[in-house]
Amino acid sequence: MTRSTRAIINPDAIRNNFSQLRPAQGCTPIAVIKADAYGHGAVTVAKALSEVCDCFAIAICDEAAALRESGISQPLLVLEGPHHVDDCYAARVNNLILLIHNPQQIAWLDALSPEQRPQVWLKVDTGMHRLGFTTDEVAALLAGYDWLTQQNPVLVSHFACADDPQNPNNAAQLQAFLTLTGTLALPGCMANSAATLCYPASQAQWCRLGIGLYGASPVTGHPAAEYGLTPAMTLMAQIIALHQVKQGESVGYSQTWTAPRDSVIATVGIGYADGYPRHCPSGTPVVVRGQRGQLVGRVSMDMITIDVTDIKEVALGDDVELWGQQLPVDEVADWAGTISYELITRVSARVPRVSG
Repeated sequence: MTRSTRAIINPDAIRNNFSQLRPAQGCTPIAVIKADAYGHGAVTVAKALSEVCDCFAIAICDEAAALRESGISQPLLVLEGPHHVDDCYAARVNNLILLIHNPQQIAWLDALSPEQRPQVWLKVDTGMHRLGFTTDEVAALLAGYDWLTQQNPVLVSHFACADDPQNPNNAAQLQAFLTLTGTLALPGCMANSAATLCYPASQAQWCRLGIGLYGASPVTGHPAAEYGLTPAMTLMAQIIALHQVKQGESVGYSQTWTAPRDSVIATVGIGYADGYPRHCPSGTPVVVRGQRGQLVGRVSMDMITIDVTDIKEVALGDDVELWGQQLPVDEVADWAGTISYELITRVSARVPRVSG
């Protein structure tokens, strides 16, 4: 590796965050490692948690292969369920739990023999209106399919607004879910990272730990550190050029930034092809030598330019932190007008993940 751009992944931070988010006794946490563990490396994260986590969640069946090849043996909950009947056959062989949310998936599973049929959980739509059966449909399914009733499936739902603890929709969704699980006497799984922290009553028998596991805040307006969460990814690059720019001169494409004073501008070897968001505006913070500089001009495909005028002794080869230990990813996301989930999952494959 000659280019120094890298994402430093800290397994200790992941274990710490899992511990900080761990729910009350009686609720089993599921570590969500879909989308290559939110860009952190699914195998890396699963191995970091292998001794403390009894179940992992992925989005699609295809994400299971690398985990099984690496020796991860825990059950894998497939959050989108099967996309094809072949997924149903593979699920039994690979110890996958299929989260079922539509009638086609039920039909595929109903056609299988008992020996072929994998473990199934049921997705319930309590108000998000994205995936899942209505509460009435769940009761009808259980009444209509003996094999489903015999599995004693976990009922799974999803908050639409868990990141906003004051939203009244949370209480309405939770009440609908608790009524259903109570009436049917079935185990439940509704809480995500935010709900695990803010709604203890939603923890039920299972909960799903996603963004909080990676050290970003799951609750709007509250920093991750408030919950004892630490960044699991630090995105780094190096200064590859330094320029003296006079007052009134512009930097970058389309001359979107003009120097208000004589300035020292550093060019950094990272750009939108690496996953650094192109829509970050001038002023977005970075950290160099423990001090804050700021992005100036447009983000290019492979490079950014930053103002380091007030940082002493800046030199070629200096590391620049784009987010991580010294600069919360949530803060950068705010500047970019997005959320931390998008930033960390979009770090591209050409950025090596290294342990640190």
